[in-house]
Formats: sequence, structure tokens, C-alpha cells
Amino acid sequence: MSGVTGDNPLMGGEPRVLYDIGQMRGFRPGGPVGFVPTLGYLHEGHLSLLRRAREECRVVVLSIFLNPLQFGPEEDLDLYPRDPERDLRLAREAGVDAVFVPDASEMYPEGFSTEVRVRGLEDLLEGRSRPGHFAGVATVLARLLNIVGPDRMYMGQKDAQQAVLVRRMMADLGFPARLVICPTVREEDGLAMSSRNAYLDEEERAAAAAIPRALFAARDAARRAERETGGFDAGALRALVERELRGEPLVELEYVSADEAGSLGPVGPETREVLLSCAARVGKTRLIDNVVVERLRPGAGGERKDGP
Repeated sequence: MSGVTGDNPLMGGEPRVLYDIGQMRGFRPGGPVGFVPTLGYLHEGHLSLLRRAREECRVVVLSIFLNPLQFGPEEDLDLYPRDPERDLRLAREAGVDAVFVPDASEMYPEGFSTEVRVRGLEDLLEGRSRPGHFAGVATVLARLLNIVGPDRMYMGQKDAQQAVLVRRMMADLGFPARLVICPTVREEDGLAMSSRNAYLDEEERAAAAAIPRALFAARDAARRAERETGGFDAGALRALVERELRGEPLVELEYVSADEAGSLGPVGPETREVLLSCAARVGKTRLIDNVVVERLRPGAGGERKDGP
């Protein structure tokens, strides 16, 4: 599918909807460009990224592309929710200037054979559970950064490992764009916003709220330890999250991990920020979440002794 629809909101009209790479590369109205890549089925988390981009950039570009490379053979590509008309309405309301909506043949034409890998990061945490996932993420984002050419790209803290990996990929390949990581947006019950939340029935949704409760409990325990003893032990926080989640029968825990937030390396005595992350299945739905805990007195906490 090719062509362009809509007017440029910079001129007071609808977002320009761009279907082919040539048209996207030709969209250069001038000024800093903020870019938000998505799989579609927009929710408040995506909209918060678009609003941040709108505040900081003259031009805002949204991509909607359900990237097949980041879904494994047993995953939910065919079932992934889609609502393109709603997505475009929300994009218009958020003040997006252009929406790039390529299909798979546009992004990966016949003969496409290149893959981007980030050694040392792609096989940790989510990478252990989803082999090949991060190669798919890195490949599509390298493509999109080359096509869109933004000054800033906006992503959410909910996908913390993805953020670390993409920052490394952008630095290694020399992309000039700045990566901006925005806070996780949560539902009223604390559940991190995700398109996959739509899969949960009422009982599963209530059980899923145990995930943020466990992470918040660990964060609160860390803060108390900072006040009372001058430091916290990352391994103890990890054990607290595991204990809390194993008490919820509908939550099937895959992993809980405590890692250095900037590198995903082991937590050591001098680590300042600890990423507590977890993945679990609630029914057939796989959910991830995380919190970052700041160590106010590096050197006071213990090192992590083992992995997830």
C-alpha cells in the first residue's frame, strides 16, 4: 500500500498518514522531530509518550507497525489487538503530525536478510524467555530510525530491558537521535498499561494487580531499610517479590530479577540504581513490569549472589 493521506497538523489539519518509506523520508517540515514507535492498539502509555514529544519537539511522528520479527512461533502475533481507526483518532487528538503505517513487505522487502543483534544484552531476562525477540526489536528500530531520522525517540520505562538494549544499539551504530525514557503509566489498580491487558478477564485482571503490589512492596521495603540501616540488600528485595507473587494462585511466575539499572549487570556495593523486574503469566497472558530503586548510600547494600 502506498501514498499519503491527510494534511499536516503544522498547517492546522489532520495527521499525514504515510504508507511507504519514500513518503516518510520526504516528510521534513523542519524543526526537531520527536518519534514514538509502536505496535499499534494505542493506550494511555503511548499517549503519554506522544504528549511528551509534543511538548519537546516541533514535529511529532508516530509509527504503527506490528513487527513480525519480535514475535516467536508460540506467541500472539495473530491475536494481537488491532484497531487502526481508533489509533488514528487518538493520534489526531494527541497532535501527531505524521503517522507512518508500513506493511511487512515495505519494511522487509523480498531478499531482506539483515539482522541487528546486541550481544551481552539480548539473552538476559526477557531474552531467555523469548529467544530472538530482541533481535527483532533492534532490527526494526534500526530500520525505523534510518527511515524517520528523528532528533528524539520516546520509549517507556515499562520495557526497561528494551530501553537499555536500544540505547546500546543506538550508541554502537552511531544514531544521532537521543533516546528519551518516560515513566511507566499505570491503571488505577497499579497494573502497567499494556495492549495485552485486554486479554485478561475480570478474575485474571484482579490477580494481575498482585504484580505491581509486589514490586511496590519491595520498593517500600528498600526505602525503609535506607532510613533504618543505611542500605538495602537487592537479593532480599528479589526474594520479597517472589514470595508475594507465589501467594497469588493465578499468577505463574517466570522470573524476578534485581540488576544494575543502567547496564543490567550484577548489583554490586557501588550500584546506585537497582532494577527490580519480573515476568509472569496470568491465564494465557504474559505480563512484565519493573520498578527502579535508588540506593542513597552506595556501599551499604549487599551484592546479588545469583541470577533469575
